[in-house]
Amino acid sequence: MAQTFDIGSDPEAAIRAAVEAVHAGECIVLPTDTVYGIGADAFSADAVRGLLEAKGRGRDMPPPVLIADAAVLRSLTDEIADEVIAVAQAFWPGPLTLILPLQPELGLDLGDLGGTIAVRVPDHDFTRELLRVTGPLAVSSANTTGNPAATTIAEASAQLGDSVAVYLDGGPASGPVPSTIVDLTGEPTVLRAGRISAAELAVHLPGLIEG
Repeated sequence: MAQTFDIGSDPEAAIRAAVEAVHAGECIVLPTDTVYGIGADAFSADAVRGLLEAKGRGRDMPPPVLIADAAVLRSLTDEIADEVIAVAQAFWPGPLTLILPLQPELGLDLGDLGGTIAVRVPDHDFTRELLRVTGPLAVSSANTTGNPAATTIAEASAQLGDSVAVYLDGGPASGPVPSTIVDLTGEPTVLRAGRISAAELAVHLPGLIEG
């Protein structure tokens, strides 16, 4: 039976329950600065598989990874170019997802990554605090494939049910406009338009290509 916690009334209990679930290889639903996300231990292939199954999604659509702050990048990628540092400093925490080369020795299995990883630092105080305890989480929008992303816990629960162990209720999410995705594994390229415009990014990424 899934549990729901109001992060405003008892954040410590919410974090304890979420951490226990993540360590047990289960999925949680958590608030972000865009929509609600379904999350699991990024370093557990079984947990990530459970996340993908809950969404009805295959390995060809690997989830991004949320981290507490930019310093964690060094544990995930060993190629941190000046442009990566520049955009991270400018837009993190915030709705910007960066695709970077993945450290091959990590053995991270999020799906068919092609040697890359999508990373973001969410602009949500509670969720960053949770990430400091859990470590990096694989997180995708809290919905089943083909349905709208959940902006409330009720919407997430209606779609995901008991495939999630813990629901963390942070009130209504800010809205369905997603993070902007930028590929930095080659020429900087916008893969998905979102809350941060290409014009804003181009200040820090000369030669940015709008995909």
